[in-house]
Amino acid sequence: MKALIIAGGVINDAEYITLWKLDKRADLIVCADRGLEYAMQLKIKPDIIVGDFDSYTGDLPENTEIHVSVPEKDDTDTLLAVKLAIGRGCTEIVLTGALGGRFDHTFANVQTLLYAYEQGCEMSIVEKDNKLTVRGKGRHRFGWSAVHKYFSVFSLTEKLDIEYLRGVKYPLENYTMTSSFPIGVSNEFAEDNAYLSIRSGVALVVRS
Repeated sequence: MKALIIAGGVINDAEYITLWKLDKRADLIVCADRGLEYAMQLKIKPDIIVGDFDSYTGDLPENTEIHVSVPEKDDTDTLLAVKLAIGRGCTEIVLTGALGGRFDHTFANVQTLLYAYEQGCEMSIVEKDNKLTVRGKGRHRFGWSAVHKYFSVFSLTEKLDIEYLRGVKYPLENYTMTSSFPIGVSNEFAEDNAYLSIRSGVALVVRS
């Protein structure tokens, strides 16, 4: 199953959600707090709404499953939505409305990507101009896209042992990336596909 989670971050142009048919490709649609506002704007009916509703104060739709939390909690509303989707059997999650605004929430959403990865769930943060994914041990292919010119790789673990990064303007061979040196920022595609082979560690891949 595939879930679309709409969070309450800054979305300057929400139309891309329907333009890219993110809602049509989802088996489950979950709104986290203010994400409901974006869904209503696009006339998207969520299956589930989660939140403490400190940022959304409007009316809640009828005949919709609603999980109300309290502000004094360990999990963010977005993480609650991710946990719920995984608990419902979703193995793929697209999270949008997760960037912009308060940086602490943006960073928490990147950590939530790592949480989903550790649960065996394929999750990505998708915005109009950015796509973030997490990749671990193995060989991974990324196709060129006119929407995403830049291709950045960061280490989410203390060390990221890269066998190779190829098909990009600045390739790497047998390189150990660290979490304290952003050498992988603002790379670019040099071919139709980029290839990243990881021996150990976890990478954050950002398409911008």
